Amino acid sequence: MADKLLVRAYNVEVGDCLYCRIPKAHTVGNMVDDFHILIDCGSVGGIIHLKAAIENLQTMLPDAGNSKKRLDLLVVTHEHKDHIAGFDPEFFKRIKIENIWMSAAMDPAHPQASATHQLHDMATIAMRNIARMNVALSPELQDLVALYGIDNDGATEALRTTLPAANGIAPTYVHAGMTPAELGLSSLTGTTIKVLSPERDIDHFYLGKDSDEILHGFSSSIVSLRNTSKKKTEMFPANIGKSDFRQLQSRMMSGAFAFAELSSTVTNNTSVVLLIEWQGKRLLFVGDAEWNTTFREAKANGAWNVMWHQRKPELNAAIDFLKIGHHGSENATPWNDQADGQVTEPSAILDAILPLPANNSRPTAKAAVSTKRKNYETIPRSELLKELGRRVQNVRNYQQRLGVAAFDLPKYDEFEKNWLDAPQPWRTDCENALSGNDFVDIEIES
Repeated sequence: MADKLLVRAYNVEVGDCLYCRIPKAHTVGNMVDDFHILIDCGSVGGIIHLKAAIENLQTMLPDAGNSKKRLDLLVVTHEHKDHIAGFDPEFFKRIKIENIWMSAAMDPAHPQASATHQLHDMATIAMRNIARMNVALSPELQDLVALYGIDNDGATEALRTTLPAANGIAPTYVHAGMTPAELGLSSLTGTTIKVLSPERDIDHFYLGKDSDEILHGFSSSIVSLRNTSKKKTEMFPANIGKSDFRQLQSRMMSGAFAFAELSSTVTNNTSVVLLIEWQGKRLLFVGDAEWNTTFREAKANGAWNVMWHQRKPELNAAIDFLKIGHHGSENATPWNDQADGQVTEPSAILDAILPLPANNSRPTAKAAVSTKRKNYETIPRSELLKELGRRVQNVRNYQQRLGVAAFDLPKYDEFEKNWLDAPQPWRTDCENALSGNDFVDIEIES
């Protein structure tokens, strides 16, 4: 319906590609139109899903002249493949982009992210060295290596340079606390879009005061890995046996993976988090923001904990829509993962934004998760989705709806069997299995 706010979550497997249409929120002169937002365009799966999503997106956008469609705002939450892989300029050549927002952590000149940038650059070198070694890796480690793949370079270049140049604009690197004037949405009316994360001081809040020690340890591992990775012919040092060398190489790889995990966590925690307020409704888009048990000053913190301490007035109230973070991962939606009833900082956050309805009344909030069950227990975390199913109204009992087709879900016996018959928020993978549709639509009424 034209008078309802629409969120469309495209089925891109493990990735995010989200379209939001805000009714009558775009004003230029006397002309009033809808405001159109795209949040991320990425996947660890095939690019074909992303191309199809952008083709569908064009059918939703208004004409901008010169055979192009108008996109008012493109938001890039963070620099991971599952969020940026689809930013091929060819996909966007018929779209006129008015504004591009990226996380302040993606600004190569940001003075308060220098340590974060060093960590990311070294993790990229390490993971690409390991990729060249062509060693057997678990699916989880393969995906970690893929996050730092060379194809990210093209997407990042497109976002920083190619797409802005093609549209005659400059990207805006956003952080919490920026004013509407700084954000630059001059055509937005009757709606506010607030950036709740990341904080401007990236290194302080998300890496902490121990960054120099972390970087020094990582630097040694990088040099060693570079010296042991060979593309074709493997060579062994003369002063060490092959077996001992293999063990040494394995230890160095383990260290490199640990640092890459840290870098990946920091990247997730510097995701752009948006709060859209429209007609008294509050919609929260959280990228892959993670949480810790509690906030710690000058230490590496989860984005949710930082927001709870730095942006509590905006966060400490019920929302009407949640984009479930990190494809349903257990560490990206704050909750009490111990299920012991104790009040913790994460559980307090969840109770604030998605309170349990009183007296068995029906929840009013909605949620959706862009996900695909692969090899992980934690993506999506079934117990988390079950808990969220108690707090939102748009839920499905996928076991009942899918019937025998439920058994076709990957890792069904391990990760789905015990929870799939409980109400869960709408999942792009299961909704696709039910209807064949390549997207999930959530409507918000004023």
